[in-house]
Amino acid sequence: MKYRIKHTNIFRYESEVEQSLNTTRLKPRNNECQRVLSYICNITPNSMTKEYVDIWRNNIGSFFIAEKHKELVITTSSIVSVQKAPYIFQIQYSEEMKNIFHSQMFREHYLPYLSMSYYTTLTQAQIDEILTGVGGLIDNPVRLACNIMYYLYETIRYDIDATTVNTTASEAYALKAGVCQDYTHIMLGVLRYCGIPARYISGYLYAGEGDKLIGDTATHAWVEIMVPGIGWIGLDPTNNVEVLDNHVILCVGRDYRDVSPVEGVYHGGAHTLEVKVDVRKIMHL
Repeated sequence: MKYRIKHTNIFRYESEVEQSLNTTRLKPRNNECQRVLSYICNITPNSMTKEYVDIWRNNIGSFFIAEKHKELVITTSSIVSVQKAPYIFQIQYSEEMKNIFHSQMFREHYLPYLSMSYYTTLTQAQIDEILTGVGGLIDNPVRLACNIMYYLYETIRYDIDATTVNTTASEAYALKAGVCQDYTHIMLGVLRYCGIPARYISGYLYAGEGDKLIGDTATHAWVEIMVPGIGWIGLDPTNNVEVLDNHVILCVGRDYRDVSPVEGVYHGGAHTLEVKVDVRKIMHL
């Protein structure tokens, strides 16, 4: 599948601001299943810009605006090709995979994705409730992850007004409500407690006409788990689906803090943010 993606962030300030230094994470990644065919980023007002790759191998844009301004507009246009077939339910968890999964080398290599963070921490009571809900621990990380995904899909109510970008997994689970970021943080917390390396993915979701998938009106979030001998496999707990060719990856990290689309500092007053995302399937270039 090929997609044309337009993403606009409009920051409006209550008074003129200046000395604005910002970071963007809006350029999709290249990997074995996804290829970026083109990418353009336009920033108004004019800025000094630089691109680099961070420790998680995300494409980062950094820009500085010295002049005074009351509005900042960041518009990105991408064309991305994604090729991915259903796979996770075909995985046979072999004895060799099990030995790798329980090895010290595997634990150490994926330690950043096994450690709890501020956003992904749950109370012990919440973890116990979730594991009871999925029927307890099983010695198959793929099947366990799918069970957790289904439980959260059935248990958490999708509600755009229930949480904010600063809501933690524990807070969202207590509400039993939230958005894709909250589903993802909760699932990461449980997976890591169970010893399954898991990372946060930000990206885009294409929901075609008549499709019931949730999350195509802004950036989307989901989980990837590391399966020994296979690699990273994506699961979308907001929609209870395996991540296939209608998901476009932007960035990966430990939690939302590593993948925030735009962040920065400036001299001035408060601001509002308007976000517009348009994902369209294209048949040919």
